[in-house]
Amino acid sequence: MLALAIAIVLCATSACSEPLPPPCDSDIYCHGELLHTVQMARIYEDSKTFVDKKLLHSPEETWTNFRTLMNATNNQPSKVEIAKFVDDNFADGNELDKWTPTDHVENPAFLMRIRNVTVREFAKNLTSRWPLLAVKIKEEVSANLDRYSLIPVPNGFVIPGGRFREFYYWDSYWILEGLLISEMFDTARGMIENFIFIVEKYGFMPNGGRIYYLNRSQPPLLTAMAHRYFTATSNTTWVRKHIHNIAKELRFWLDKRTVPVNVGGCNLTLARYSVPASGPRPESYREDYATAKGVEQVYVDLKSGAESGWDFSSRWFFDEDGGNNANLSSIMTSRAIPVDLNAYLCGAFRDIAQMYLAIGDMDNSAFWKAKYTEWRRAVHVAFWNRYDGTWYDLDSQSLKQRRYFYGSNLAPLWSRCYESKRAPQLANATVSYLEREGILGYLGGVPTSVLNSGEQWDLPNAWPPLQDIAINGLRSTGDVRARSLANQLAHRWVDANILGFTTAGDMFEKYDAAVPGQYGGGGEYSVQTGFGWTNGVALKFIKQFYT
Repeated sequence: MLALAIAIVLCATSACSEPLPPPCDSDIYCHGELLHTVQMARIYEDSKTFVDKKLLHSPEETWTNFRTLMNATNNQPSKVEIAKFVDDNFADGNELDKWTPTDHVENPAFLMRIRNVTVREFAKNLTSRWPLLAVKIKEEVSANLDRYSLIPVPNGFVIPGGRFREFYYWDSYWILEGLLISEMFDTARGMIENFIFIVEKYGFMPNGGRIYYLNRSQPPLLTAMAHRYFTATSNTTWVRKHIHNIAKELRFWLDKRTVPVNVGGCNLTLARYSVPASGPRPESYREDYATAKGVEQVYVDLKSGAESGWDFSSRWFFDEDGGNNANLSSIMTSRAIPVDLNAYLCGAFRDIAQMYLAIGDMDNSAFWKAKYTEWRRAVHVAFWNRYDGTWYDLDSQSLKQRRYFYGSNLAPLWSRCYESKRAPQLANATVSYLEREGILGYLGGVPTSVLNSGEQWDLPNAWPPLQDIAINGLRSTGDVRARSLANQLAHRWVDANILGFTTAGDMFEKYDAAVPGQYGGGGEYSVQTGFGWTNGVALKFIKQFYT
């Protein structure tokens, strides 16, 4: 039975001869000769620019025009000719209307409890910026679905910012945190209901709001969003209405993203990121084509890395010895069994059990509580390293832990995926681990890793969600030493955010861990401003540590 399960998993990651499906059905936005011709011509610096455009004509007429171009140029159009074809057949999407949320509060109550005047003004500025990132999708998108790559949803929402003009899955958790602190409960609820609408339609929550994301998800935080909203509002009527679709999303992960492993004689089921879809990512087509050099498994692992949210990182690189000292062409995301993914699911199982209990559904509550207990044990057995005092990703081939520092190592603390009686031990072990690894020497934030690979999810970058994972992971243990460190790290991060905002006049998606307030870099695109999850994390820390 175990051998059969492993064979099925291998087929799912393209080891079998059956061809993998494309990223989505569209032969304009997701795969095919037209997409390849335009993206490889590099008429735009950012590959995402083209796949976010709308069609000026029907798909059929667009294809007729493309074939005319190819016939007229003997299948070798010049860059100028391709650019003219795009100009004649596509236009900027312009799918979004600016939207002012009706529940925007000018002075949320928590502001008055902030004693530090500078921090209070900064927080007020952040709460005032939500309308700048708030959008609604135009009705014409729903009326002309085949002319857009955007996935329409019924409610207005807050975007991350910059090149990211659609909703994104895991970004939205920290945006939601900021909205709830800002007393924007209707907007927060509407965003979760957008995701529930998507899950009901597609059976899972994709990476983001474009059809070219329909082959992959992102870290599974929908349950955490719903539980966070429920905790803030006690709205059991809302939970009863939507919980079946929240459970549906968790079943996607159980059904489509798990693999059996035997660790230390224990048979476990664990989750990993693995996207069985062919070809380059449409929004990064040219970059993936150059990296993969036609190797289909590399395309699979590039998409899997994007599904992780860590696109990209040495965390997913495997050299000949199984280490991480490699580059993007050595990416093997689906080989890694990530501690954070399994910790997120562990927390989600507990949270959904609590929500089922709140509406009196004892059978479903018991089912998900059992899943939580199962995953809590699995996370401890597979990922905890008692010698180093932390959790590590697991190599699914060697079944050895990957003993490298990544901010994701602390995710089980953040999701509270451990027995409560172990909290003091875990707190002290984690503080000691961070000290030994030199993490506390970075004044601009907790670094993503201590390896500078040139990828954006590595040193020197410090990402907002990883600050929350580290800081609130430590804080949640209740341990005095851990809480003191959490306070120190939170103040460093807020101070760095204020410095960066004062200097640049904006918030960034990531920062430099070594230089407080300096924006980060690396990866496939330039640093983006806005920025949804940065604002949310900063507001969360300000409320927790400054009021």
